[in-house]
Amino acid sequence: MRKRITLAVTAAMILLVYGKAAEDRCASIDDYLAGSGFDAQAAGSFGANENGMRKYVIAFLKRGPNRPTDPKKAEELQAAHMKNINRMAGEGKLVLAGPFMEDGELRGIYIFSVATLAEAEALTNTDPAVKAGSLVMELKEWYGSAALMAVNGIHKRLTRGK
Repeated sequence: MRKRITLAVTAAMILLVYGKAAEDRCASIDDYLAGSGFDAQAAGSFGANENGMRKYVIAFLKRGPNRPTDPKKAEELQAAHMKNINRMAGEGKLVLAGPFMEDGELRGIYIFSVATLAEAEALTNTDPAVKAGSLVMELKEWYGSAALMAVNGIHKRLTRGK
């Protein structure tokens, strides 16, 4: 079941990224999943290696020493943090971001599509919450599915505009 869900998400990503061209090749996600051939166009677009994988940098966002105590200041900082997330995603540097559900020391993650830890560090240093000391980052190189590169495109299609 998990493999089927993963394949469905990957197929949905490819259909969204390639739009009409992908629809012409397959009538539905199920048709795409039923196909057995290698999709060189998708692999190239997503920067996949021969195993369908690529390198990313994950940033673990941790509770920092300088958390705002004033609710208004906390709300303003969160809004600035979200604006920065949207900027990095719009630039194609931030592939995935989100908070953890519990209120522990580990607050959330970023997954960056960058070549080096230094580049990821420079991006994390643009975050207003990091600048304020509300969050600190731990960076790790990570090897994962190249299909993650389509997440932002899919997310836009699932989000009701404001």
